[in-house]
Amino acid sequence: MNPALIITIVTASVATLLLSVLIGTLLYKRKLRKREQEASEKAKLILKEAELQAETIKNNRILEAKEKFLKMKQEFEEEANRKKNQILANEQKIKQREAQLSKELEAIKRKEGELDEERQSLAQQHELVKKRKEELDKFNAQKVAVLENISKLTADQARDQLIESLKEEAQTRASSYIKDIMEQAKLSATKEAKKIVVETIQRTATEHAVENCVSIFNIESDDVKGKIIGREGRNIRALEAATGVEIIVDDTPEAIIISGFDPVRREIARLSLHRLVQDGRIHPARIEEIVAKTGKNIEDEIVEIGERTVIDLGIHGLHPELVKMVGRMRFRSSYGQNLLQHSREVANLCAIMAAELGLNVKQAKRAGLLHDIGKVWPEELEKPHAIVGMELAQKYKEHPAICNAIGAHHDEIEMTNIISPIVQACDAISGARPGARREVMEQYIKRLKELEQVGLSFDGVEKCYAIQAGRELRVIVDAEKASDERAGQLSFDISQKIEKDMQYPGQIKVTVIREMRSVAYAK
Repeated sequence: MNPALIITIVTASVATLLLSVLIGTLLYKRKLRKREQEASEKAKLILKEAELQAETIKNNRILEAKEKFLKMKQEFEEEANRKKNQILANEQKIKQREAQLSKELEAIKRKEGELDEERQSLAQQHELVKKRKEELDKFNAQKVAVLENISKLTADQARDQLIESLKEEAQTRASSYIKDIMEQAKLSATKEAKKIVVETIQRTATEHAVENCVSIFNIESDDVKGKIIGREGRNIRALEAATGVEIIVDDTPEAIIISGFDPVRREIARLSLHRLVQDGRIHPARIEEIVAKTGKNIEDEIVEIGERTVIDLGIHGLHPELVKMVGRMRFRSSYGQNLLQHSREVANLCAIMAAELGLNVKQAKRAGLLHDIGKVWPEELEKPHAIVGMELAQKYKEHPAICNAIGAHHDEIEMTNIISPIVQACDAISGARPGARREVMEQYIKRLKELEQVGLSFDGVEKCYAIQAGRELRVIVDAEKASDERAGQLSFDISQKIEKDMQYPGQIKVTVIREMRSVAYAK
């Protein structure tokens, strides 16, 4: 192809393109000018409409303002008229009040004149009375002088004699009156006291808490009895030796009797039997293990009993040692009466009496619960239990009134608080219930304890239990400290000392048990 032709074609194309661009630019400018004209016209139209709308709004606002002004003017005129009428009415009332005050002022002036006249009259009467009084004093003086001449006494002496005679007569009448009041008070006080005591006893209807020397252990079937007895009785002998009680297995259906004077030993034996029967493994080694564990657990049970008791009675802030002693009361009897039940009953009686007399109910209940706390003190002291209990209460920071009530409930010390006689009376009420106490039981338990102490006084004795209601003393000796010959000699020596030191009906069998055990450990 010819290059010149190509250049010509390209040049023509470029020119055409430039021409098209120029024509497009002109058309776009024309379109822009047209749009500017339209926008200008539209802005003028909007501005004109806004001016018209603003004028309309202005006219409306002016009309509303005029209406509001007219309304406010009307209200102001009405309020002004009302105020004016009220002022006129008040002026009228003031004028009427002024007229009334004028009348009252005239009446007061008139009364003042009358009072002046009465005052002058009273002054004249006072002068007359004064003159008559002077005449009467002169007459009395003359009469006194005549009486002094007749009686040979002055007026002061006669007055003193009259006062003395009146004083003697007044003292006589007063003493008679006081005597009558005292007799009436004694009668009413005795009657009221009897009424309070009777109501207290009626409101505290507790059962007679008599403790026996036996406990019943219930079993599901009589087949368990054979396991408890063991081969040739070895299990029951091991249980009796470990607990110090007598296990009676007889024909009583589904029951085993645990006999012993010490409630703690009976409870340990009962709990040990329960665990052994549940476990099923009953043999001497297991029995000794269970009894040892139960002996340790019984302390936890004592604390639990004490806490449950103070919660039931609503007593708060008691020292933990005192709570433990309260729980220990459960396993202590006094003249055959369970000590915890007795103390609970005394606490309730004290609370009722204190409420009837308007005293501190909480202090009375607290003192009633703790009044026999000295009986469970583990150490044997040569002091009355009331003094021991008072010292314990003082040691654990109890209130002085409670300490005095504990120490004075058997008259060991003087009563210094009104709660003390209440505790003493309630203690007597609880112990005086028919069948509540048996003094023979207390003497019996004391004799059994003395019997055990005789056996424990010998060297080599490890344990000593009084069983068979005191007819047998079972002595367990340490095999390493006593030989077989020594065991035989011990039984003779103990029996001789019992004959020499104690008084008892019938005879006492002394059984000395020596058991040889060889223990070694494989490591």
